[in-house]
Amino acid sequence: MFLLALTVLSAPAHADPEADKQRVDAQLAETNSLLEGATEKARAAALSYATATAALPNATAAAATARGVAAARSAVADQARAEADKARGAFAVASGEYTAAAGRVEEARELNARFAAGAYEGAGLMQMNVVLASKSPTDLADKLTYLDQVSQHRARSLEDYTAARLASKVLQNRADTARETAEGTERVANAALEAARQAEAEAVALVAATVRLAEQQKQALAAAEVEKTETLARYAELEAESARIGAALRAIPAQAPEQPVLSGYHGGYFPMPVHGAYKSSDFGSRYDPYYHVWQLHAGVDLAADGGTPIYAVADGRVAQAGWNGGYGNYTCINHGQYNGESIATCYAHQSSIAVEAGDYVRAGQMIGRIGTTGASTGNHLHFEVRLNGTPVQPLDFLPGCLC
Repeated sequence: MFLLALTVLSAPAHADPEADKQRVDAQLAETNSLLEGATEKARAAALSYATATAALPNATAAAATARGVAAARSAVADQARAEADKARGAFAVASGEYTAAAGRVEEARELNARFAAGAYEGAGLMQMNVVLASKSPTDLADKLTYLDQVSQHRARSLEDYTAARLASKVLQNRADTARETAEGTERVANAALEAARQAEAEAVALVAATVRLAEQQKQALAAAEVEKTETLARYAELEAESARIGAALRAIPAQAPEQPVLSGYHGGYFPMPVHGAYKSSDFGSRYDPYYHVWQLHAGVDLAADGGTPIYAVADGRVAQAGWNGGYGNYTCINHGQYNGESIATCYAHQSSIAVEAGDYVRAGQMIGRIGTTGASTGNHLHFEVRLNGTPVQPLDFLPGCLC
C-alpha cells in the first residue's frame, strides 16, 4: 500500500522546459528591442527584471506544488511509521508467545529426560522388587496398578512434550513471519520518511528561489531608476536624430536641384534588403514600462548573422552614409518620387558601410553588412522606409513572407 502511495506521489510537476525557455527568450528579446536606446546599465537592469518576472510564475507554482507533495509524503510517512509500530508490536507478541512455548518444551523435555533416565537405571528392577516385596496377591495388584499409572503418566508426558514442540514450532513460524513483516514495513516507513524529507527540502529550495526572484525584481527596478535620467535623455536624442534625418531627406531636392529626378522605384514590393533574416521587432510606437514613456520604433528589425550582406532595395542616390549616434553605421538612399512624395530607405546598425554619400546605387547592390553598432543589443538590420522624411510601416513595402 505504501509503496504504491510513494509511487503515486511523484516529484513536483513543472512546465515543459523547452516551451518555458522559448517563452522566457521571447520576453527577453522583446525587452532587448524595447530598450535599444537605453543605457547599458538600464538594459542590464531591465533584462534582470524581465528574467525574474518571466521565471517567477513557474517558480511560485513549482514551490506550491512542492509544498503539497511534501505534505502528502509526510502523511504517507506518518502512516507508514504507524504501520511499522503496529508490526513491531505484533512481532513482540508473537516472539513472547514463542518464548513461553519454548519454555514449556524445555520443561517437558527435562521431565521426559528424568523418566528416561529412571527407566534406564532400573525400572525393570523396581518391578521385580515390587513382586518380591508383595505380601499378598491384593498387595501385588495394587502395586502393579501404581506402576502402570506411573507408566501411563510417563507416556502422557512424552505426548505433552511432542505437542509442546509442535506448538512451539507453529509459534516460532508465526514470530518469524511477524518479524519479516515488521522489517519490511520498517523499510517502507524509512523510505517514506526519506521521500518526505527530500520533498520538504525541495519545497524549501523552491520557496527560497521565489524569494530570490522577487528580490532580483526589486533590485533591478532600483538599478533602472538610477539610470532613468540618462536613458530618457538618450530616448530624446534618438527622436532628435530621426527628426534630423527626416529634415535632411526633405531638403535634398532644394539642396541639389541640378540632380536628375530619380526613378528607381515604381511601386510594388521591394526585394528583401537582407537574405535569410527574420523579423525580430516591428515598426510602431512602443511603451516602456520601466520609464513610462512612448517611443517610436521607426523601422523593422531583421535579425541575421553579423557580416551578412545588406542590399539596396531599389535604384537611388546615397543621401547619407556614416555614423549617426544611436543608429550606429547608417545609410539612407533616396529613390526619387512615389505618389508625389519623396521616398527613401535607410539601413542602421551596420558593421561596415560599402558606399559613400552621393554614390548612385542599383537595386540589389551590396551597400554594407549586418552589425550591432549604435544603440543595438544584437546583430540585425534596422530597416526604414521614409516618405518625405517621415518613417512609415516598412512591411507595407516588403514581401509578406519576408523572403
